Amino acid sequence: MDSNFVQGLHALLTQSTANDTVQLKAATAQLNREYYKNPACIPALVQIVASSPDQSVRQLAAVELRKRVAQNSGDLWTQVAPPEREEIKGKLPDIVLAEPNNLVRHSTARVIAAIASIEIPLGTWPTLLPFVTNTCTSQSVTHREVAVFILFTVLENVVEGFEANQLGGLFVLFGGLLRDEQSEEVRVTTVRALGVIAQYIDADDKADIKAFQQLLPSMIQVIGQCVEAGNETGARQLFDVLETLLILEIPLLGQHIPQLAEFLITCGGNRNYDQELRVLSLNALNWTVQYKKSKVQSHNLAPALLEGLMPLTTEEEPEDIDDDAPSRSALRIIDGLATNLPPNQVFPALRTLIQRYFTSPDPNNRRGAMLALGVAVEGCSEFMTPLMGEVWPVIEAGLADADASVRKASCIAISCLCEWLEDECVAKHAILVPTIMQLVNDPSTQRSACTALDALLEILHDNIDQYLHLIMERLAGLLDTAPLAVKAVIVGAIGSAAHASKEKFLPYFEPTMAKFQHFLVLTGEGEEQELRGITMDAVGTFSEAVGKEVFRPYFADLMGVAFKGMEMGSARLRECSFLFFGVMAKVFEDEFAPYLPSVVPALVQSLQQAEHGEEEGLAVSTSDAVVSFASGTTPATAIPVDGATELDIEDLNIDLDKMLDVNSTICIEKEIAADTIGVLMANTTSHFLPYVEQCTVELIGQLTHYYDGIRKSSTDSLLEIVRAFYDLSGAQEWVPGASAAPLDPRVKELVGHVLQPLLDMYESEDNKKVVAGLCIGLAETISKVGPAFIEGKTEAIASIALQVLDQKAVCQQDPDQDEEEEAPEDSAEYDSILISSAGDLAAALATALGPDFTQAFPTFFAAIAKYYKKNRSLSDRSSAIGCLSEIIAGMKDAVSPHTEALLELFYRALSDPEPEVQTNACFASGLLIEHSTMDLSAQYLHLLAALRPIFEVPADAPSARFNARDNAVGAVSRLIKRNLAAVPLDQVLPVFFDALPLKHDFLENRPAFGAIFLLFNTQPQALAPYLDKLLQVFAFVLDPSGPDMVGDEVRAQLIQLIGLLNASHPAQIQATGLTAFLPGA
Repeated sequence: MDSNFVQGLHALLTQSTANDTVQLKAATAQLNREYYKNPACIPALVQIVASSPDQSVRQLAAVELRKRVAQNSGDLWTQVAPPEREEIKGKLPDIVLAEPNNLVRHSTARVIAAIASIEIPLGTWPTLLPFVTNTCTSQSVTHREVAVFILFTVLENVVEGFEANQLGGLFVLFGGLLRDEQSEEVRVTTVRALGVIAQYIDADDKADIKAFQQLLPSMIQVIGQCVEAGNETGARQLFDVLETLLILEIPLLGQHIPQLAEFLITCGGNRNYDQELRVLSLNALNWTVQYKKSKVQSHNLAPALLEGLMPLTTEEEPEDIDDDAPSRSALRIIDGLATNLPPNQVFPALRTLIQRYFTSPDPNNRRGAMLALGVAVEGCSEFMTPLMGEVWPVIEAGLADADASVRKASCIAISCLCEWLEDECVAKHAILVPTIMQLVNDPSTQRSACTALDALLEILHDNIDQYLHLIMERLAGLLDTAPLAVKAVIVGAIGSAAHASKEKFLPYFEPTMAKFQHFLVLTGEGEEQELRGITMDAVGTFSEAVGKEVFRPYFADLMGVAFKGMEMGSARLRECSFLFFGVMAKVFEDEFAPYLPSVVPALVQSLQQAEHGEEEGLAVSTSDAVVSFASGTTPATAIPVDGATELDIEDLNIDLDKMLDVNSTICIEKEIAADTIGVLMANTTSHFLPYVEQCTVELIGQLTHYYDGIRKSSTDSLLEIVRAFYDLSGAQEWVPGASAAPLDPRVKELVGHVLQPLLDMYESEDNKKVVAGLCIGLAETISKVGPAFIEGKTEAIASIALQVLDQKAVCQQDPDQDEEEEAPEDSAEYDSILISSAGDLAAALATALGPDFTQAFPTFFAAIAKYYKKNRSLSDRSSAIGCLSEIIAGMKDAVSPHTEALLELFYRALSDPEPEVQTNACFASGLLIEHSTMDLSAQYLHLLAALRPIFEVPADAPSARFNARDNAVGAVSRLIKRNLAAVPLDQVLPVFFDALPLKHDFLENRPAFGAIFLLFNTQPQALAPYLDKLLQVFAFVLDPSGPDMVGDEVRAQLIQLIGLLNASHPAQIQATGLTAFLPGA
């Protein structure tokens, strides 16, 4: 080798380690120009790594050597003469063992791994693995540490190059290394190496899976040793391994989940450990609940986990909302347990703990109890509903607690309850509104109380009337005095007040806008930016409340404010502007069209922007890189060739979390942008046509985005565009059946572009909310566009519904659940939403295909009917019967062959303890009677007997009971219309008419009045005793001051009937005020 070449290279590397930017740039340029394109640089760098007396030069040489070997898939390495390559492969193991510095050893090990990635697949380095495995058992601790690190880095690069028998030998070797008593580094690196191997074990490799599982207890023990020793770097690396194992699709952890969960809750709960490491343990536990829920469920781990988590909820919370702490991690896990597991495994145990903690004299315990209750509501709301009588006293006591932190936590719990238990919270308004208003006045609880008030006002509807003046007076006053952060919450609450009060907000509109004006021009960051954004949201809500005529004077100016907000470099303000555009399009419709040329490009630009860590490369500042490079401390600062930036993530001595952090604010902005496109298309219709193609292409591109919110909103908007485009095509009403009338060619082309990417997305979609959104969107689009939408894709779309109903969709899979094992019948409440959405899709298919759904019906019936069982949740039982009723409505008489099976199921549902299920069962039974061609006369008395108890409703019963009775009226009406002779009128009519007029489900007035008209036409004498009652019912439904209860067709028939009755009963017609509906009146 040319010694001058080596010396020149060494000199330039030395110059590069000096703290002089000018020298650095000069050296970089010369190295790129004269050395790094020449294969001779590789043996020269090896020599420098082996012999340079300067550690920083050896370090930089090792980093550069790895880069040159790996460059262009090993192109430069293969240009080195074969004898020299063999010499280098022979020298490097000795060099790395002789190196005194750990950082240089690691960098040299990575050189070996880079060469191995080229040579091992070719079978040209047979001596490497024996050397490494032998050195792993060396008596020298340093040698073992180096060897296992080489093995780890080689595995990272070429694990697939190892034969199965070699892996078996590695498992034996690793078993010993995990117990290395002299070196924590050996043990930690061994776990990391096993984490790499795990990613390449195939589900069919039973021997490898078993061998790996036998090492898991030792791996968990090593993680515990790191935490106990306070080794944060090692612990972070090993928790990363653990998270990798949790998300793998092969069941490596299955049998050890109880042991793992116990270990993690013990680590997370130990207050003697470093807080960062406790949070890492709890985060891993959260992943365990998310990804191994079938094992957590089958072992019923929730009660024990909750017992360990509750003490953590009492710990101090950090001031900064972005800071993590054990208390926040614990609440996150409680939320995860509630949303991922059946509520009967979670809430009973949690309720006992909440009662215990809430009766404690320690306010921290009471605060923890309230926060735990709040986070559990989302996943347990249905289960909690009948238990709210026990929950409300705790909430009310919390709101009145002597300790401010408990009162604040109670306000947070109220916010959660309002979101998930709307009816129960509205029923308590007389207590909640005054109590929360008192807390709004208290500076110590003001912000939390305003948040709770915001959530409550959002759902109050007409009940707000009695409080509106007091609320607006109080909140308007606080706008002048409260700190900025509280003002933002107050503005949100005023927006919710407008939403609830609608036109009653008019007197407060202009004075409030006057107060809001200066919030809309704030330009500062942080709290000012948040206040401006929330004010923008509230103003949009005002427009919907007061209507476009009142809002029009503000429209143009506020659009200007929204555009300025977009230019301020804030993803949050862009998001608020996009939301505002969507609301303005809803309110002003065609009048919004002139803004489309400015708004649509902004939305598209938002979708096209790169996120932190994506496309733009990693956000490492030039100055940081220069400093690290110049000091020689960071092996990642290799000099790029031809200006190409190359960063070695593994050894970067900077904050990797910061570098790789997903910019969630940009993701949310994109989600809103995608959603807004659909809103604009739906509301500006033909004006949006010039943008359809560009927006469709852009949205299709977002279907593969890693953030589920963007995938869901893109799905929703794509299908919204299809529906709106179809409306614009002026198509005639479609006819059910597989032979569909052709679509407008432009609509067909759009469907062709949109539908296949959505089906492709589903195949790998692992998020339940996205799949539920897809099912609902497809159902709505099928219902709108008809059978032509599914032409050629019917089986694929039906397969989505069936897979979800059978719990076989990708998003429902748990790798630890055996393939032949049935999915558990007890499921999380969240899962019911997904199942219900699949039912909607099945019903839409039946509606579109009509009689051509007959062949698919038995398969769908079996898939749906299994959700009606006593141990299924209310949501599952209700949606199963509701879905079948919609399928009957779609198939009509084609359902006849399945009448008996359906009726048997509906009989059971009619006696369900829950009125919501009874409602759907009444409706379904009535539709089956109406459409089936079977003679069901023999079933009439049985059906009437099953319906009879539903008519008995106490005056103070909840509205769901009255709703069920209205649907029972509909069912009896259909019985009468189908076969009047089979109905014992003397027994039925008193009960039937006593349930009129319907006051909850006006849709059932159609069959009810159909039955009444039939009776007047065929058996008027049977109605004589009930005439006064019926005339009162007629007057009620025709009252012009009330809502439309019957529709135009029934109203016309009813007025005609009143005219006929007036001839024989004029006094009674006059007495009930019906003369106004007579001809000529």
